[in-house]
Amino acid sequence: MTGLAKLFKVAFDGQDLTQLGTDLLNRAQTDVNDAEALMDLSIVLQLKYQKEIALGVQAQALKIKTHYCLPAEGTPSIKLLALMAPGDITTNTPLEFLVENSSISLDMIYIGQRLPLPKTLPEHDVAFLAIGESTDTRPILEGLTKIVDQWPCPLLNQPRNILKTSREAAPDYLASVDSIVMPSSQRIGRKTLKANEIPSPPFIIRPVDSHAGRGLAKIERISDLNDYLSKVQDSKFFISPFIDYRSSDGLYRKYRVVLISGIPYACHMGISQNWMIHYLNAGMTESEEKRREEEKFMTHFDTDFALRHQKSLKSLQDTFDLDYLVIDCGEMQDGKLLIFEIDTGAVVHAMDPPDIFPYKIPQMKKVFSAFHDMLARVANDRKDL
Repeated sequence: MTGLAKLFKVAFDGQDLTQLGTDLLNRAQTDVNDAEALMDLSIVLQLKYQKEIALGVQAQALKIKTHYCLPAEGTPSIKLLALMAPGDITTNTPLEFLVENSSISLDMIYIGQRLPLPKTLPEHDVAFLAIGESTDTRPILEGLTKIVDQWPCPLLNQPRNILKTSREAAPDYLASVDSIVMPSSQRIGRKTLKANEIPSPPFIIRPVDSHAGRGLAKIERISDLNDYLSKVQDSKFFISPFIDYRSSDGLYRKYRVVLISGIPYACHMGISQNWMIHYLNAGMTESEEKRREEEKFMTHFDTDFALRHQKSLKSLQDTFDLDYLVIDCGEMQDGKLLIFEIDTGAVVHAMDPPDIFPYKIPQMKKVFSAFHDMLARVANDRKDL
């Protein structure tokens, strides 16, 4: 099995996945029990924006088996077991990016409807609940809350706390934190939207369970909404008040921060003239000036951003109490931390070309080392019992 991280890197580098997909399809047709080929093919199809076909291929693989393994480099120092749910590449914490090319072995078991937890689990030192919150995964997470307390070894990211990260729930949990702004998210159906029974614009709209900007738009007038609904065919949406978070220079800045055992680490910073920032469309590769600012953000993170928002980051950790949590955020001009999204499934990676982003190498090594140290610490605590 090649796995998510390596296949994602191929796509990230702009290489054509067509031949690789053809080779995987041939493998699966030659050996109908080659579940690893099917799982890799499912990832390739998702990276080529063929989600529905990809999920069908994944379902075929899971009928064959639900346990997949990515071995460590050499003898494993830690055996990590991830509990995962069927779905696209946004469904689960992408742990492969965090442990690839390391001495950590990763066993992945898929559970869910018609996929019961196996009676016998692979040997492991630490378990990690990789299932993120969504409409489809809520029943799985709710079911796990009843059994994880009896887990035979440390289990990171408790299901009851993952459930708190939903777009609807998270703003309520943070409403009393005066140093944080997180706009409320209202779930609303298509029929209600078409009847114009909505708050006054401007507001942000996105399909329920969408990620990476799919279907995300700013509605400034009712005609914008009608045009939006003619193009986006989902049946349920989230709407949130639009918050203007431009800095004093008129640019928008979006930060990705990960909390590992409660300690914050910088992952990236995007700068754009557009309020809807995605790192890949923020022009970071093309702008040396933007990269210099991101380098400063990363290099001085502990004594600048993390120090300025120390109270807010601690409140986030105290509120959600997750061992691993990713935050996409901005800064208001009054100094408050603006939270766009809180989840456990955002990609934290080191794929950017080192000749253009040399400052990212030491920073991402710091992030990965923190994750590895967390696993080692909880594994050793268990051995000391």
